[in-house]
Amino acid sequence: MFLEFHGTSGRVAEQAAAAEALAREHGALGFEWATHPEDRSRLWRARDNSLYAGMGLRRAPKAMITDVCVPISRLAECLVETKRDIVQSGLIAPIVGHAGDGNFHALILVDPDSPDEIARASALHERMVLRALDLDGTSTGEHGIGTGKIAFLEREHGGAVAVMRSLKRALDPDDIMNPGKILPATT
Repeated sequence: MFLEFHGTSGRVAEQAAAAEALAREHGALGFEWATHPEDRSRLWRARDNSLYAGMGLRRAPKAMITDVCVPISRLAECLVETKRDIVQSGLIAPIVGHAGDGNFHALILVDPDSPDEIARASALHERMVLRALDLDGTSTGEHGIGTGKIAFLEREHGGAVAVMRSLKRALDPDDIMNPGKILPATT
């Protein structure tokens, strides 16, 4: 777990001490914190490598990387239900999140040669997105907005999609800028 504190140096030290006490109370094996930029960068490098760590959980997996974002007040509910869905899917899907902004990522690992696993991963992804929308969140904070979340755009934004499409046509009548991206195809 990575925590980032902001404030005066005294307030940050106080917050870190409180977080360390809570972590130890709940069985943490260690606690490390840093104030110097180079030390903080070293700690954050572990988070940046979570994709590679996750990929190591399976032999030659394909990773479906997705995310959703919900109001912080709904984050715990969304995470618990998503974890339940992951277990029920029978897939391996580590979760990494930014709890401070309600955004979390799932790294859904599948055998690229298994249509069954790919279908289960797609269904898991869809449940995550629909749940986030039902909890007044958004389909994404970072991943899939270009193509992976197109199917959910109208559900999330309703009539605003027609306005977006009109603006796209006005600015790009020949559809040369990111063709087929972001906006669902008109039927």
